[in-house]
Amino acid sequence: MGTLGKAIYTVGFWIRETGQGLDRLGCRLQVSRHRTLMNIFDKAPVVDRDAFVAPSASIIGDVQLGRGSSIWYGCVLRGDVNSISIGSGTNIQDNSLVHVAKSNLNGKVLPTIIGNSVTVGHSAVLHGCTVEDEAFVGMGATLLDGVYVEKHAMVAAGALVRQNTRIPCGEVWGGSPAKFLRKLTEEEMAFISQSALNYSNLAQVHAAENAKSFDEIEFEKLLRKKFARRDEEYDSMLGVVRETPPELILPDNIMPDKVAKTA
Repeated sequence: MGTLGKAIYTVGFWIRETGQGLDRLGCRLQVSRHRTLMNIFDKAPVVDRDAFVAPSASIIGDVQLGRGSSIWYGCVLRGDVNSISIGSGTNIQDNSLVHVAKSNLNGKVLPTIIGNSVTVGHSAVLHGCTVEDEAFVGMGATLLDGVYVEKHAMVAAGALVRQNTRIPCGEVWGGSPAKFLRKLTEEEMAFISQSALNYSNLAQVHAAENAKSFDEIEFEKLLRKKFARRDEEYDSMLGVVRETPPELILPDNIMPDKVAKTA
């Protein structure tokens, strides 16, 4: 490489390094106006310390969230004119909306009550309704004012459940408007409970990831880049032994699988 080539390479290198430095600085200084938990009037959310609320979710007003429950990305829970109560081990998945009604035409007060170990699928809408323990609401389903979903009942994906409809225990309802389709099997009832448990465990992983600092995230990016082309099983077949540089020895709380292998 000639003198001109070296000069161009050096200038390009410094421009690239400067750009990366400015990007890191911008991430540090970035300020978001979004508030995950927000008071309204004299009402404030009450969230158990072991619950997971995604950074882009919004919990507003008179909302209670139980132990081990999870509110995923893009969800809105708005307890302004009435209250929202969510039990333990329940998951409200991405982009779902939970709201309330002050009252219906008959003057009945309509909070939203969701029990324990309930699964609410992506983009569902729950409005002034009650969902008992270990029930399942499918993706994109809509539950209108006064709907009552009993324990071990299932609302199929995309269903529209009309006002004041009661879905009995062990039944699947679907369609628009929703109607009885069939009985749930024992395996499907067990699946509902397992689904809630799976999401509770997954929420712990997301909570740990979201708690990481900017420096930790950047450090892990570097590690993934360093290890991207290293496959221990392939190396062992070739008889290749690689030593991990001291600067890449990982803390116990970062990439534990790698720590076990390198040890």
